[in-house]
Amino acid sequence: MLQASEMQKRFTHLQQTVSETSQTCHSAATIPKDLMKWMDELDNECKSAKKVMSSRDEGRIRQWVDDLEQIGNRAERACQQASGLDVRIMDAVSSMHSEISDLQRRLH
Repeated sequence: MLQASEMQKRFTHLQQTVSETSQTCHSAATIPKDLMKWMDELDNECKSAKKVMSSRDEGRIRQWVDDLEQIGNRAERACQQASGLDVRIMDAVSSMHSEISDLQRRLH
């Protein structure tokens, strides 16, 4: 498990990345509904990070990150299945998903 300070730093950065990716998706003229659904769900989950972190329950934190990873997988899959999606959106979602995956690997 990561040190508490490192974990807090990673969570804060992840929240910011998810929020920025969500904003990028919302600013697009046309975006698949399923992608928007997954991004909104990720954004909502990240807002609960403070509560999860304050629990200091390693199992709960791992489960929360595992849940984020699953939602991130769905968002990335929605991107890959969309035709004509803006490259910056695809890049943002892919980068965000990589960050979630990296955190998940570090926690397990």
